[in-house]
Amino acid sequence: MFSIDINCDMGEGIGNDERIMPFISSASIACGYHAGDKHTMEQTVDLCIKHNVAIGAHPSFKDKENFGRSEMNLSVEETYAIVSKQVNDLLTIVKEKNTTLHHVKPHGALYNMSAKDSLLAASIAKAVKDSDGSLILYGLAGSCSLSEAKKIGLKTASEVFADRTYQDDGSLTPRKQANALIEDTHKSIGQVLQMIKGKNVIALSGKNVFINAETICIHGDGKHAVEFAKTIYDKLKQERIVIKAI
Repeated sequence: MFSIDINCDMGEGIGNDERIMPFISSASIACGYHAGDKHTMEQTVDLCIKHNVAIGAHPSFKDKENFGRSEMNLSVEETYAIVSKQVNDLLTIVKEKNTTLHHVKPHGALYNMSAKDSLLAASIAKAVKDSDGSLILYGLAGSCSLSEAKKIGLKTASEVFADRTYQDDGSLTPRKQANALIEDTHKSIGQVLQMIKGKNVIALSGKNVFINAETICIHGDGKHAVEFAKTIYDKLKQERIVIKAI
């Protein structure tokens, strides 16, 4: 029997968090650097508790102006510091509410850069492990993010995307390029099922690319986020695929 985690980026001020929560099994909560603040973090943790959704931190470069999607050239030490700060801010809130933090998933440019940069990936992994060694690092399937985390004994989850297209090397198509986003629900569902059952994805070029799917991301800021979440959830249930946090 197949099983999968459905995760969504939350607490980003989009306004649809509560409507998406019933259709996911884990949430990655903005920690104030690209979106959100202490109040939104507390609210989103409460929603996770209400819907029995695993709680994760979603650290970013300090870049609210560009929603964390602009690349920044930080040192290894600076990267460690910003990730530690954000993870520990959410850890404090989670502990105050007598629950636990489940995972960490970098956001935006920090996520994409660390997928290709081993030094950056190692810095993030160390910050996560030093904050709480039981945390799971969510990272792009087949990327440096996961291999560097595994080197230091950190648990990992291979992430794939329901609403993004892929390149021949298994990387995501950059958002600035045409056809980077999948906005057709049926196409999204087809890609999700292929990644779970077939362990592969068709790149934009038409090439068949191996992919390991352990957690599927649905972007909360997408045009059709609620529709995507519900439709994917319902389809996976129909296919008797178990939906649960890792």
